Amino acid sequence: QVQLAESGGRLVQAGDSLRLSCKASGRTSSIYSMGWFRQSPGKEREIVATMRWSGGRIFYADSVKGRFTIAGDSAKNTLDLQMNSLRPEDTAVYYCAAEPFGGTQYEYWGQGTQVTVSS
Repeated sequence: QVQLAESGGRLVQAGDSLRLSCKASGRTSSIYSMGWFRQSPGKEREIVATMRWSGGRIFYADSVKGRFTIAGDSAKNTLDLQMNSLRPEDTAVYYCAAEPFGGTQYEYWGQGTQVTVSS
């Protein structure tokens, strides 16, 4: 099992920057990929950014390309999401997730952290 804990979410204004952090614990050696997802009220959860835990293969959703940066440190078991030029439409609960080796989907999820961007 892998446990994930997000932090860093808060209320900000449009144009501000914010950094989210995720701390992984437990069987972190089983992690193949990690990512950030988000869910807004009334909408389905969507991918924000993902990366191979060993490095590389970084993916960004079109809506955040050029504004968000995902960064992982497997030695510290942390995954960060640097968010710049925030927009009101970025308002959501942000979740950290992990996919294990041999898995077909993200199986481990954090509790989420709320990001609210005011206009």
